[in-house]
Amino acid sequence: MATEQVEVTDFFQRHKPFSDLPTQELSHVASRVEIAYYKAGVPILTFGQDNDQWFVIRSGAVEVFRRDGELYNRLGEGNFFGELGIMRNRPVRFPVVALEDTLVYLIDAETFNHLFDNDEQFADFVEVEDRSRLRDSNADRKDNNSLLTAKVEKLIDQLPLILPPTTTVQEAAVRMTEEGVSSVLISKEHNADNIERDNDVVIGIVTDVDIRSRLVAKGLDLSAPVTDIMTSQLTSVQSHQYVFEAMMLMLKHKVMHLPVLKKSQPIGLISHQDILRYESQNSLFVVKSIFSAQNVDELAALTGEVRGCFSRMVHEDANSQMIGSAMAVIGRSFKQRLLELAEQKFGPAPIPYCFLALGSMARDEQLIVTDQDNALVLDNRFDPQVHDEYFSALANFVCDGLDRCGYSYCTGGIMATNKKWRQPLKVWEQYFSQWVDHPTPETLLHSAIFFDLDGVWGKKVWADMLNQLIRKKAYKNSRFLACMARNALLRTPPLGFFKDFVMETDGRQTNSINMKRRGTAPIADLIRVHALSVGANGRNSFARLHDVIDAKILPPGRGVDLRDALEFIAMVRIRHQAFDLDMQREPDNDIEPEYLSDFERKNLRDAFQILSDAQKYMKYRYQPGRHL
Repeated sequence: MATEQVEVTDFFQRHKPFSDLPTQELSHVASRVEIAYYKAGVPILTFGQDNDQWFVIRSGAVEVFRRDGELYNRLGEGNFFGELGIMRNRPVRFPVVALEDTLVYLIDAETFNHLFDNDEQFADFVEVEDRSRLRDSNADRKDNNSLLTAKVEKLIDQLPLILPPTTTVQEAAVRMTEEGVSSVLISKEHNADNIERDNDVVIGIVTDVDIRSRLVAKGLDLSAPVTDIMTSQLTSVQSHQYVFEAMMLMLKHKVMHLPVLKKSQPIGLISHQDILRYESQNSLFVVKSIFSAQNVDELAALTGEVRGCFSRMVHEDANSQMIGSAMAVIGRSFKQRLLELAEQKFGPAPIPYCFLALGSMARDEQLIVTDQDNALVLDNRFDPQVHDEYFSALANFVCDGLDRCGYSYCTGGIMATNKKWRQPLKVWEQYFSQWVDHPTPETLLHSAIFFDLDGVWGKKVWADMLNQLIRKKAYKNSRFLACMARNALLRTPPLGFFKDFVMETDGRQTNSINMKRRGTAPIADLIRVHALSVGANGRNSFARLHDVIDAKILPPGRGVDLRDALEFIAMVRIRHQAFDLDMQREPDNDIEPEYLSDFERKNLRDAFQILSDAQKYMKYRYQPGRHL
């Protein structure tokens, strides 16, 4: 046997689907292989060309693109491409370019078809690999569910009605009637020369409801300016965002209209009726049911609907961002309704307060297996002797209710029932100042979760103030970031020396991997550190990573790899939980690798390796005293 054929055979024996072939068949395939070399940047396959060869990557890496030039996938040693055109006898649909100097083995169509037609294991593996590539599912989602992929701009059928702040309410009503619209945007006074440069064109919105409830019901004069009845704290959506995201914003902020912006300029205005044309009713129905519940018993009875919503989204091929956002909105809705019921039971709060969501709910990354992490920010007039009895009762009512609704108590005591986490705003400012200005790994070990916070009820502006304080103090604070990075490195991916999976050894699930503790959590921790270092505004890990990539603090390509790793690990965790629900088992985060497909095992290993490499880089970047 020629030396080259021996090398080819040895390579095939280490990679599926060849490693499962009989020895004689494997030798036959190896004898028919041709070898090709492509320098970095050279096209390998172009859109529309005929192709009769199957490509197996011996070394190097390639990038696969959609016809519009969008990156579809990145493949390395042992991966393959070109099979789709052979199986369907069609021209190339996904162009391929060498990402780095790449050596490939070429297998002719006749040999490929022989293996595919005569070896069931070979065919199964190729079909699964082809269907399940990390980003292939994202492409399929565009055809399966318009709600999940339709952009907000698709809902816009006319330009918004925009009026200046000097317009009277009567004039606005006349214009709204003429235009046949139920709302109008109020803009600053502008001239034609500077409107494009203004980042805050829209200052408010007036709806039919505002005219009825804020003008007519209160007996105001029709000549009053629209600014007297407009809503000034606007929630808006960008035109490139998904319809799903617009729906989540409406549910989260309890608004019925959203201005649509292209960058900072208003190009449309959508209502909940527009959303309903695309909505499958699932998550909206659950949220509506939550706010219709009259007591904790009725809220607790909705647990099945919440789990059903989660399962439906998974089976409809929603991605992790969509699922995490929907589950977070549902979780917030439970908190908000429980707080409403608490105030009905105990009476109005004696002083203003803000109820905080922490951790995955604040990041819009909540799943069906979750505990509760929350806190209370109280007005600075708070007097424990006078006020704490009320807020203690309120906190216990809400946390007990959340536990009954499927959000178990936090084992670490990070709940509003803990006096330490039920404090005035000035104390919270002292907490964060102490954590950031005088950090130690020990003090930050149990406080990192507070760096993901969101106001869900009451004076939510206080949550915004705390987030601003965090960004200001943490930005390029090398000592603080070094301590945060050290703690973020305590949770490592489950890879052994030979890149085999390392199982849990805590006595609970000895043959499993905890996908939260060893996967999504360390990635979220890592991204949080980078986000704090660049002053990112977002709380969601994907949004934070977008800002981190833009800041160019990561080596080229590493940010995109990390994003893909997070999505894949999260979806393995999500699908596992949905499968448990389908099998009528209590869902958890523990996955047994033996039940993963070969594709999942391989790509999960690759994703964990990306995380491992990212942690090594973080350890280097945030060394104590290192200039950032």
